[in-house]
Amino acid sequence: MRRWPLIAFFIVTLGALSGAAAYQQAGPRHEEQQSAWREIAWPFPRDGWPAGKAFRCDGCGGDVVISVRPKIGFCNCDRGVADDDEVDRVADVDLINQRFVPVSSGQVVRVADMPGRIRTYELPPAAGARHAVGIAVSRGCDLLVAVAHGKGEASAIQRAALAFLATGEMTRWMVAAMEGR
Repeated sequence: MRRWPLIAFFIVTLGALSGAAAYQQAGPRHEEQQSAWREIAWPFPRDGWPAGKAFRCDGCGGDVVISVRPKIGFCNCDRGVADDDEVDRVADVDLINQRFVPVSSGQVVRVADMPGRIRTYELPPAAGARHAVGIAVSRGCDLLVAVAHGKGEASAIQRAALAFLATGEMTRWMVAAMEGR
């Protein structure tokens, strides 16, 4: 009868050790995978809107840079971001290069639980990037815009940008920025 506590102790110890080993060998969590992103200085000159946040990812298939900022009171309060012309006008793609060319029609998107549109653009060679992705989403009369650009394929830039914007840290920042905090 005295063996049962000793056997139970060894079973619990073996379970704890195997759990610790499995944890150490597990791949990075989603948020840890985003660690390739690092915050950089706002890359654009001052304009009528406050600067937002900008980030660079050197390992995201073409060195992707994304800039995100709110434009409070700048959206159609009834329709939100309703069409591609509005994305072209508000998403700050023109700050990278004014000669951007849309690749195709935009798509409906949700970022931080805000509806809007996303559109892909081709940039002239002098822009230093091949493609850009413009994102415009809204809440009430307020707009949140993001523009990502890089030398990689447009689809890779779009995937990287949307994955980064979906991280918990960015979602919290975007919601706070839209609330004026």
